[in-house]
Amino acid sequence: MATVTRIGDGVYRVDDDGRQTVVYVTGTAGDLWAFWNGEVYREHAEGDQSGPPKGGHHDRNQSGHYDLTAPMPATVVKILVVTGQTVKHGETLLVLEAMKMELPIRAPADAVVRAVNCREGELVQPERTLVELA
Repeated sequence: MATVTRIGDGVYRVDDDGRQTVVYVTGTAGDLWAFWNGEVYREHAEGDQSGPPKGGHHDRNQSGHYDLTAPMPATVVKILVVTGQTVKHGETLLVLEAMKMELPIRAPADAVVRAVNCREGELVQPERTLVELA
């Protein structure tokens, strides 16, 4: 059985079968966002629970390209890529910050950066396309 311990504002430690992980939670009572194990989960007031919000933070579009979106309201802290750059699967492309936690946005596949649609210091909203990959 898993145990959950609050270790700070919006920060929880989950102990399960000898493994410890950290879960970050933000939002309001009617709209909670949790960041765990590199993924973002959302619970709406209606009780609708889902994995990454609509399209997740990486969505392969109809043309086969990836649009990486903000998983939750956050500030762009660091942009690590430029248009035209080749990236590898799992490489960190940019870092967001929400509720004093860093959220790395990583490449879902080997690709080339088509566009960077944000700037450092910018406050971005959920589902906003930040980086486009081909």
